[in-house]
Amino acid sequence: MASLDEEKPPAARKSRLIFRLFSFLVSHSNVVSVACLIAGCIVLLLLPVLAKNTYISENALMPGAAKSMFSNQDVLEANKLVRDIYDQRSVEPKSGTYIARLIRKRMEKVGAEVYHHKFKYDNIQFHPLSFFSSTTHSAILQNSSGCVSSGVNSIGIIRAPRGDGKEAIILVTPYNSEDIKLNDALSLGLAYAVFSLISRAVWLAKDIVWLAADSRHGEYAAVASWLKDYHNPVFSSDPWGSGIGSCFETNNLHKKNDSLFDEVAHNVFRRAGTMSAALVLKVMEKNERRERDRLDLLAEASNGQMPNLDLINIVHFLAAHRQGLDVNVGSFNFILKSALIKNLGKVLQALSKLAQSLNPTWKFGVNSGDFVEGTSTLASSMYYQALGVPTGSHGAFRDFQIDAITMELSPRTSFNNENGISSFLLRGGRLIEGVVRSVNNLLEKFHQSFFLYFLTAPDKFISVGVYMIAFALLAAPLPIVAAALFSSTSKATVSRNSDKKVSSSESWKWLYSAKVVFIVHLWGLMISLLPYPISRVPQTTSTNNMLAWIVLSLFSLLVLHLLMGSSRSHSEHCNWELLKSVSITAASVGLCLMSIINFSTAQIGAMLLVPLCLVVRPLNKQPQISLFPKAVYGIFSLLLVMATFPPVTLMILKGFFHGFSSVSMGDFWEFAEFLWVWNSATYLYLMLVHLPCWVLCVHILLHP
Repeated sequence: MASLDEEKPPAARKSRLIFRLFSFLVSHSNVVSVACLIAGCIVLLLLPVLAKNTYISENALMPGAAKSMFSNQDVLEANKLVRDIYDQRSVEPKSGTYIARLIRKRMEKVGAEVYHHKFKYDNIQFHPLSFFSSTTHSAILQNSSGCVSSGVNSIGIIRAPRGDGKEAIILVTPYNSEDIKLNDALSLGLAYAVFSLISRAVWLAKDIVWLAADSRHGEYAAVASWLKDYHNPVFSSDPWGSGIGSCFETNNLHKKNDSLFDEVAHNVFRRAGTMSAALVLKVMEKNERRERDRLDLLAEASNGQMPNLDLINIVHFLAAHRQGLDVNVGSFNFILKSALIKNLGKVLQALSKLAQSLNPTWKFGVNSGDFVEGTSTLASSMYYQALGVPTGSHGAFRDFQIDAITMELSPRTSFNNENGISSFLLRGGRLIEGVVRSVNNLLEKFHQSFFLYFLTAPDKFISVGVYMIAFALLAAPLPIVAAALFSSTSKATVSRNSDKKVSSSESWKWLYSAKVVFIVHLWGLMISLLPYPISRVPQTTSTNNMLAWIVLSLFSLLVLHLLMGSSRSHSEHCNWELLKSVSITAASVGLCLMSIINFSTAQIGAMLLVPLCLVVRPLNKQPQISLFPKAVYGIFSLLLVMATFPPVTLMILKGFFHGFSSVSMGDFWEFAEFLWVWNSATYLYLMLVHLPCWVLCVHILLHP
């Protein structure tokens, strides 16, 4: 006789199998939770080992296929512009317009279309209604009546002789017009030399735009202002735009004797084609001396956005294998010096050797030094992505879905060594030329390679298909434990009412817990808006603002608690197991939603929230164990609750990194302010997911 399962269709058998598997996981939720937590932590630690070598996915890029045209003659042109900047600086020490004038003359000399972009700065302020908008709207005030401060960007466009004007490559060089330094002058000189070379290139198929960004008040604001006007044109009879010309007159930037701004042609906003890629070029002077010239790549943009990996790959390939530069992508020095990570690397190296001795065909080789460096770089990559704040002005391009990176070039010698600087400029010019030539070969936008990845080295990466395993293992216990708690409560209710019909109030008892969770999350939304009125109070310190934030948050929480009813009636209706089940469900939903917006934030948040959600339970309802284990469990729960409170977590991290003497009450206010003015979604996660979940865990811990 055939079994009933064999008579059912395959879809029914599959659904039945899934139901049985989930029932098994729920019935063994404690063991499964511990196993998933341990496995998630192990996978997270092994991510540097699982990293793969980078490769160029788009064959059309062909980096290094052509011989470089950048020569010593171009280096002389760069040095000449640097000397002109410093010679003119001695004549006009208090005016920054001479730099724009010199750049304009150089752009016109090579036959580029030149114009000047004038804009105003305003202080970045938090406003809840503009949180989800671009940071350019809060950072730059274009239409205000008062003249706060102003800047002038100089832009030159080379039209491609072999192109149709529909695509462009952007080269950005930020400089401080009020206090020009030698490194800024070298950046401008190097960019001009490359710009001049490309103007003579016969292979050019995309327009080249050189943006000399006036970054006296910030690099990001200058670039973001230009990008905003580039993509959102304003049609006005005033060439200065919204009466901005009067502001430049009051700032002595528009003078009758100055030929910089007296021609209407230079005030017309000109455009090229769709931006294929953008390179932000900066020359830096490092304190330490190295054997080779150095290149630091900055790629993180707002909310963890990264450029297409192919852009980083071609820069690394040309820099390391063609110009012999030391390429770095950021790392944490304290991890490089950590004895724990070093010992872990040695253990993994020994295990890999043992595995290879057992089976030589296994390609599982781990080097201790590479593991430590990979862990340091991975931690840096995750940290800056989790902050959700751009690491440079390249982030302004990512807000418009344009692939961009910042290239910080630093010579191995001091700036006073003329021969060393000339050799450094030659390598830097050839590198930029090679990158521009590779992007010029591209027939479409970057799309072949990865957009979601972590870097463990300039030539190693972890794709989304690998690093999401750690998050999935860490977050998997939450729905399982929530289902187990709900199931156990339902079974207990049925057993108590086995001889009589279960009342409707008993079957819908979980709604009381849902009400509490909803009110606490509503409270989280309320306190996320409190910084706006607090920041409007003049002449206050960060410590005072933080104290006001705490007092108002506690007061609002007390009001909501009173609105929920008396504690006795609430405790009668709200079962702590149901409350924990609903709280864990809300936390899992919040983490999953955050993983879509910023995966790094969700990953770090899961490392803090998941252990807290699984461990916490009422102190007066501990398991039937002896006094000493019960005391240890209670102390561990209290310490975990304290350590996961966001201000305390920040204080602990700052104390370990910078010393506990530097910790102050206003640190979290400054950190939160840093997040909200940049519209980082991490701020929303802290206020709407992490903090409400922490309050609910404290409520469960103190449940009567």
